[in-house]
Amino acid sequence: MEAFWASFLIVFLAEFGDKTQFLVMAFAAKYDWRQVFVGMTLGIVIVHSVAVAAGNLIGGWIPEQVMEVLVSLMFIGFGIWTLCGADEEEEASPSRFGPLFTVALTFLAGEMGDKTQFAAMSAAVRYDCWQPVLAGAVIGMIAADSMGLLAGKFLHQRLPAGKMRYLSAGIFFLFGIAGLVRMMV
Repeated sequence: MEAFWASFLIVFLAEFGDKTQFLVMAFAAKYDWRQVFVGMTLGIVIVHSVAVAAGNLIGGWIPEQVMEVLVSLMFIGFGIWTLCGADEEEEASPSRFGPLFTVALTFLAGEMGDKTQFAAMSAAVRYDCWQPVLAGAVIGMIAADSMGLLAGKFLHQRLPAGKMRYLSAGIFFLFGIAGLVRMMV
């Protein structure tokens, strides 16, 4: 259960203020919410399956103490990455694939190499059980992006992306520093 909850929380928190959360808001303003939800879910499952598979393979090669330091440094890096991220808000554009596949393909492109994918990969390396890590990462991202889906334009108009970015970065710094401190004690 620890692997599930850790993956869930890390990915859930990492997704706040991320470009794909803003994409969901934009898509929700343009398309039927059910099609956006299904497309988003399909993209999330594929992206995090790739991340967890890669993390599961890497996990057996690196000692646990080294991995703990690397993961902590990655979280600090995610915090820096979050702070340095551009204020880009991508717009939903028409596609010949229809809303469901447009959203799914956008998620695949937007999340490959993204911090949430690396967070899922890191959790898969840390925990020796890929199923709860995958379930936690997928459910965490669906939960975070569903909030964006439900909030749509309301949150976008009321809560500036900059404040969400600082909150997300602070959380990454907290996890990274806590991991390094844990290794020192």
